[in-house]
Amino acid sequence: MQQGLDGIVSLAEKMIGEGAAILDIGGQSTRPGSERITPLLETERIMPVIEAIKSMHPDVIISVDTYHARVAEKAVNVGASIVNDISGGTMDPEMIATVAGLKVPYICMHIKGIPESMQKEPVYEDVVKELLDYFIMKTAECKLAGINDLIIDPGFGFGKTIAHNFKLLKQLAVFKMLDKPILAGLSRKSTVYKTLGISADNALNGTTVLNTIALMNGASILRVHDVAAAKEAVALTEAYKNV
Repeated sequence: MQQGLDGIVSLAEKMIGEGAAILDIGGQSTRPGSERITPLLETERIMPVIEAIKSMHPDVIISVDTYHARVAEKAVNVGASIVNDISGGTMDPEMIATVAGLKVPYICMHIKGIPESMQKEPVYEDVVKELLDYFIMKTAECKLAGINDLIIDPGFGFGKTIAHNFKLLKQLAVFKMLDKPILAGLSRKSTVYKTLGISADNALNGTTVLNTIALMNGASILRVHDVAAAKEAVALTEAYKNV
């Protein structure tokens, strides 16, 4: 465990050095087909990581990637300051009230189905309209519960085909009407590497292209694996917009 912890902390330090604004820490895989672990195991995995990073970098902002309310609560108590929930509160009915009580920002993502089966032929009549309706509902629900800082995440690849993902990316600016920060998580996903016919390991350039499109269309936060490349995309996009 110690060797694993050291490796994670080393990666965190590399990301901080490259300019990461937020470190997203999670103990549960949510990739398509992944199997769920218990909240106890999830807690055991992430608490030492958060504590170690905060002890070395007390000013770093950490988000906890979990859909369990109790895990979120424990993570915030040891140093996390954002809750990132792929389920938007649908996998744990206590999540939204818990986040409201913690008084931390909440990243509310859209997912169709559950990670175990979400990519088995997802169907929408109009993916953009359905997600907009979802976020209108979730924004109202979170406001009523007392969550003041809400970030919306369309959930690229979570219960969506490649065509759905491209349509959402193309019309991402629609979600600006909600007047909430938009997070885009496109890094090395199958939309990139399957479209290009390459492996995820070779998908950095394609990721940068889609990240740039997302920034041009209204995204204000990028969730990435490759911090330095993303920072360059942000800097160049901002320079272009400010001319």
